[in-house]
Amino acid sequence: MDKKIKAGILGATGMVGQRFVSLLHDHPYFEIKVLAASARSEGKTYEEAVGDKWKMDSPMPECVKGMIVKNITDVEEVAKEVDMVFSAVNMSKEEIKAIEEEYAKTETPVVSNNSAHRWTPDVPMVVPEINPEHLEVLASQKKRLGTKRGFIVVKPNCSIQSYAPMLHALKEFEPTVVVASTYQAISGAGKTFKEMPEIIDNIIPYIGGEEEKSEQEPLRLWGHIEDGRIVKAETPVITAQCLRVPVSNGHTASVFMSFKQKPTKEQILDRWANFRGLPQELELPSAPRQFIHYFEEDNRPQPKLDRDTEGGMAVCAGRLREDSVYDWKFVGLSHNTLRGAAGGAVLIAELLVKQGYITNKD
Repeated sequence: MDKKIKAGILGATGMVGQRFVSLLHDHPYFEIKVLAASARSEGKTYEEAVGDKWKMDSPMPECVKGMIVKNITDVEEVAKEVDMVFSAVNMSKEEIKAIEEEYAKTETPVVSNNSAHRWTPDVPMVVPEINPEHLEVLASQKKRLGTKRGFIVVKPNCSIQSYAPMLHALKEFEPTVVVASTYQAISGAGKTFKEMPEIIDNIIPYIGGEEEKSEQEPLRLWGHIEDGRIVKAETPVITAQCLRVPVSNGHTASVFMSFKQKPTKEQILDRWANFRGLPQELELPSAPRQFIHYFEEDNRPQPKLDRDTEGGMAVCAGRLREDSVYDWKFVGLSHNTLRGAAGGAVLIAELLVKQGYITNKD
């Protein structure tokens, strides 16, 4: 590409916004041009606005420390300086839907980490290795919004990426029933151990809205486009329980599954090992070389050991074995703020650039 895409980050001071900053500050496709947050951060340098709440393991990049934070509600002012925006804003669902559409209508593509538009019929919710064809619905969305280059694309819930990729690689065997229990890190709530002392030596057996997302969002990934809208798949039937556990990063899933055509263990491991999606074929910068990594050891995968596999962008599986009630069971793992959040959104944006959906405005 001739010149980098000028990117803005909406909600730049929060945990996911900070992760976007960490991933984009030296990216081959994107250049951070605008950092935007709420009114309380407006006019401050990014370093001042974040203060002592920088939550990344790596230091804050020097290039953003002195950037003056803009107000995310100053849509026209932000939009005129960027080619696209990444959205990680902390607002009500209706406010997020409204402001993301407002940005799109300024002819500014929005790649969102938020859940607000995940069920908007003409907004594609994408894991690039699973359903890149859903981007075709953007033609209908742009017609609705009255735009030529502005649109919204969202990524799914972070927890489903600890098991949905493994199921997707086995679609030929027609999974019918999936039981998934997820054990989710505190960073999924935007917290550190210092900010969430109640989780120490504890498990919280409820995360609001998470079980519904875990049961329904994979079906949207496996849906199809019909009359300019995405229609979710009807199968498999998924039931889920979601627990918050004392882990900093990395969502783990315990998964049971049955199939119309029961595969052998060798077939499952073969499909996992050889699964490649469009990001791997295109060699996108953030794409893992191998999407699904299987561990033979009985005590793997573990968040502490395996969440950073291929820069946190691969997903991990282990303990595949036959079950006495269902056909098979396994343990999955994904890094929730990399593959599951900001990293997944950056990978979507890379695909959008490669396919010509995101270009320089001038």
